[in-house]
Amino acid sequence: MKYTEFAPCERLTTYIKCFYFFESDDSTDISDIVFPGGNMEIIFNLGEGIWKTASRGIYHQTPKIELWGQITRPLPVRSEGKNRMLGIRFYSHGASSFLKEELWEFNDQVSDASDLLGKSVRQLREKLLEVSNLPQRIELIECYLLERLFSIEKNSNRISMIGQIARELQTETLTGDIKTLASKYDMTPRYLQKLFLQYTGVTPKLYHKINRFQSSLRLVTKKESSLTNIAYDCGYFDQSHFIREFKSFTGITPSDYSAESFPVALALSNS
Repeated sequence: MKYTEFAPCERLTTYIKCFYFFESDDSTDISDIVFPGGNMEIIFNLGEGIWKTASRGIYHQTPKIELWGQITRPLPVRSEGKNRMLGIRFYSHGASSFLKEELWEFNDQVSDASDLLGKSVRQLREKLLEVSNLPQRIELIECYLLERLFSIEKNSNRISMIGQIARELQTETLTGDIKTLASKYDMTPRYLQKLFLQYTGVTPKLYHKINRFQSSLRLVTKKESSLTNIAYDCGYFDQSHFIREFKSFTGITPSDYSAESFPVALALSNS
């Protein structure tokens, strides 16, 4: 199984975290769990593989062009066959510049992107299948995104502000409420929460929790620190707080986690 990331062109760096290509050389079945990552994605299935995600214990086949909403809890996935997946990973606020809908509507779902983006994205997938060169494929996606970016009316200043706040939440400790953060941007906590749900899909507090979890996941994967040290390094109150929150996002405790058992989650956490 191979996973490779590519940086977007300069005009898309505000919106796109990376493009990535995921492939497997054989038809070995994959059973994994996707953990919350704080981002939305569009994924083009360009291979023979069939992917399924679970909802209430029942697996459903995903479409050929997947729109992944914000994942807020562990999401089981399965794959059968050889995989060729080309993905767009947006920044937390990035997808809102390309979609007309409010992003919270897609939470914990894998939707058919062609239902939302129409004929143009289906034509894009057909073009991607016609070429095998990855740089050419990414260039096709970039052209599509730039065209869509300039064709949709959005409040770019407001989206940019939410992006700035999201970056702050990645690096700063968030206390019990968001009052101080909201006042910094001259708005009420309720209004900030409304904007965050609209443009990222999650609340500021949940976004902060997801990023803190991802930081802890990288440290747990390295196996170089004790759980107590990881807890304090990542800003948890104590080890029990860390374990409880880790389990809420993965379904298991940090001591039971093994990166080899979650290859998809491992690739995402290292991005």
